[in-house]
Amino acid sequence: MTGAAKFVMIAGAVIFIIGFLMQFINLGRLPGDIVIKKGNTTFYFPIVTSIVASIVLSAIFYFIGRFR
Repeated sequence: MTGAAKFVMIAGAVIFIIGFLMQFINLGRLPGDIVIKKGNTTFYFPIVTSIVASIVLSAIFYFIGRFR
């Protein structure tokens, strides 16, 4: 199996595991997220959730690069 095929399989497995765990973690709908409801339409903009995810991923990649 080539390196690209292994990478795609590992990336798929990681995305699957993260998706499974997101069912049990209430990360969405944090205070500060923008929700506008009018009639049958709902607009949801997860700005605070995006900021938190960005900080966590930045810290993870920083520590991975630091110890590499």
